[in-house]
Amino acid sequence: LGFETAKSLALHGACVILACRSLARGSDAVQRILGEWHKAKVEAMTLDLASLQSVQHFAEAFKSKNLPLHILICNAAVFGAPWSLTEDGLESTFQVNHLGHFYLVQLLEDVLRQSSPARVVVVSSESHRFTEIKDSSGKLDFSLLSPSKKEYWAMLAYNRSKLCNILFSNELNRRLSPHGVTSNSVHPGNMIYSSIHRNWWVYTLLFTLARPFTKSM
Repeated sequence: LGFETAKSLALHGACVILACRSLARGSDAVQRILGEWHKAKVEAMTLDLASLQSVQHFAEAFKSKNLPLHILICNAAVFGAPWSLTEDGLESTFQVNHLGHFYLVQLLEDVLRQSSPARVVVVSSESHRFTEIKDSSGKLDFSLLSPSKKEYWAMLAYNRSKLCNILFSNELNRRLSPHGVTSNSVHPGNMIYSSIHRNWWVYTLLFTLARPFTKSM
């Protein structure tokens, strides 16, 4: 999804920066886009959402370029991943899918305001409907956001992160739209056949069986 989005924007004349965990894969994506249009303005930079330090370094590197930021697309996600903690001590699905994006937007908020009209697009999922992040008294339960290994279920962790995406996008729009920065969350489509299912063979099988009935990239 990220590649197709970046390619479309670049081919429409936008100056695009691909923020990628793997700079080698990002550079390969850049070459593929340039292969379709040699005048495309596109480059790759390193960003690992599983490291808050990496997010900070990326934001600093981007700001040093003194470029405007008219569109920030928060697209990265992991799905069906086994339980693990990031270097920041947080459950990986929660940090990669939500908290890393949240921190990135906070660090770039001043650039977005200066670049207005600007927009943030948060790629979420309809699966946000099948979970809850409140306790029995109706208050936010932080233990559900970054659960222990014993309390972890990959699908629920993904759903919760997608719910956080939407709540974040809605609140961001409320706060920043008066300053010319809008925010929207989007659902890309049911079971689009991407590599997101790679963490478990069962999900790969389900996506493969559903492929004839779903959207291509």
